Amino acid sequence: MAEVKVPVQLRTEFGKGAARRLRRTEQVPGVIYGHGADPVHVSLPGHELMMALKTPNVLIALDLNGKKELVIPKAVQREAIRGFLVHVDLLTVKSGEKVTVEVPIHTEGDLAPGGNLLEHLLNALPVETEATHIPESVTVSVAGLDSGHSVLAKDVTLPAGTTLAVDKDTVVLQVVAAQAEAPAEGSEG
Repeated sequence: MAEVKVPVQLRTEFGKGAARRLRRTEQVPGVIYGHGADPVHVSLPGHELMMALKTPNVLIALDLNGKKELVIPKAVQREAIRGFLVHVDLLTVKSGEKVTVEVPIHTEGDLAPGGNLLEHLLNALPVETEATHIPESVTVSVAGLDSGHSVLAKDVTLPAGTTLAVDKDTVVLQVVAAQAEAPAEGSEG
């Protein structure tokens, strides 16, 4: 996974008023934490951060007072109506360090004929992987699956160096038969 560089500035003002002033200048307040260090309060440019967060589990490179930090987003808060970024929590990671993240699940192939439906019980699969090699997604083939079949977490092919962070017998996807709608009572064609 490629690193995305985002400029960052230290924050000295805290609280609701300071956060609102930051947001008016299109900055997003955030906190960097991890590895037992004290939390560092920062502000990040809203547009660049929003673009970086479009990639799931993005690895962000920050230049913090001349010191390079690699971080991954841990919690992102958005404004409810318009979806603007309100606050972000960033977790410091190091090359070679294992992290637990949720990787999006993509499906490929067509189900068996007969009007079956594919139900996603998990949209993202919890995995443990190296921080600098987080897979963008995992692909599951559903070709030919019929009603009653399911795909378990252990059936998902993971990239090298990635392990499940969920029970191997967890159902990820299942195929269910489409329900025919019953005709309304008393109505005739």
